[in-house]
Amino acid sequence: MATHQYNLSEQFEFTGKAKTLSIVAIVVGLIAIGYGFSDKSMHERTFANLLLMSYYFACVCMSGAFFLAIQYVAQAGWSASILRVPQAMAKILPLASIILLLVMGLGLYTHNLYHHWYAEGLTDPNSENYDKLIAGKSAFLNVPFFMGRQIVFLSIYSFFAVLLAKLSNNEDLEGGLNSYKRSFKNSCIFLVIYGFTTPIFAFDTVMSLEAHWFSTMFGWYNFAAMWVSCLAIIAIIVISLKKAGYMSYVNSSHLHNLGQFIFGFSIFWTYVWFAQFMLIYYANIPEETVYFYKRFEMYKFWFFLNLILNFLTPVLLLMDRDNKRSENKLLIVSIIVLCGHWVDYYQMIMPGTVEAHNGFGILEIGTAVGFVGLFTFTVLNALSKKALVAKNHPFLQESLHHHI
Repeated sequence: MATHQYNLSEQFEFTGKAKTLSIVAIVVGLIAIGYGFSDKSMHERTFANLLLMSYYFACVCMSGAFFLAIQYVAQAGWSASILRVPQAMAKILPLASIILLLVMGLGLYTHNLYHHWYAEGLTDPNSENYDKLIAGKSAFLNVPFFMGRQIVFLSIYSFFAVLLAKLSNNEDLEGGLNSYKRSFKNSCIFLVIYGFTTPIFAFDTVMSLEAHWFSTMFGWYNFAAMWVSCLAIIAIIVISLKKAGYMSYVNSSHLHNLGQFIFGFSIFWTYVWFAQFMLIYYANIPEETVYFYKRFEMYKFWFFLNLILNFLTPVLLLMDRDNKRSENKLLIVSIIVLCGHWVDYYQMIMPGTVEAHNGFGILEIGTAVGFVGLFTFTVLNALSKKALVAKNHPFLQESLHHHI
């Protein structure tokens, strides 16, 4: 297979139906959020949905940067021709971070989020609302330190995300190995920081919604969810571009690799989910089992749907080699997995915010549609700014001739 048959300068044009639909979706989302804030009784539920989607938005963008770093450190060749997709995701992490910080800050200020540890009198021994357990965690769970950690973590992730994308662009302009070597070095630094801080990031953003409960496995459970969601999005974008006539160099072997990752990390997600659930269920400690009691009793439908979408579907449909190599089948599974992890985050967030007063309707669907539109618009717009191939990547030829 000769390289010259591929157009390595092709550039994605973000116009037409994709652009229009993404803008319409953003408008739908704004209307749904406005609807939620129009009724005072729905404010808490609105903030819960905003936290869910802004966290999801930030997590997949963070994981886009993580994908880039993994490929550089592993010196992987198969992925060199599709790196522009996770780069586009990484580029919008600063925007996603700002949105998440605004949601968390406003949620704290209005007492619609994190009221389990941020409420009047919880740490005051003279108050009737005094909570000894929360008071014991107050050195860690206090607003300045809490928001400070979020700002530091997201700023560091954003810095490396933008840096890795910039170095790839410099590589296109300058050629040589200088930019690649810098990408390798910075990826090593980023992965160490990311590995140690993402569990804390998940503890803060989601687990602290129910501050009486904790699990040391929760951070890795969140990592598995954000990572497999990122892989599903990369597969969706790559397949969609290929169907639109771009990326002719992407073949069934590239799809196979993505399918293997989605398959493998769906099993890893299930392993962490089951281990966390089984250990707490088996121990039967009241302060631990209350977490799953709420989810099993008040959110039973979502509880089982979570397992069906995120475990049974990818395992049964991607176990076969041919399914991993099929554009249509991998696309369908990736969409299901993406929806499945929305359900996963819904299960994590809603019982700790709205608790039993849960609902599902215009607000949930509209907010999700709005963020999908925002993600699509920003990522595809970023993707359209550069050629779809990192033409001077040292392993590009290996990727163009990838076969397994």
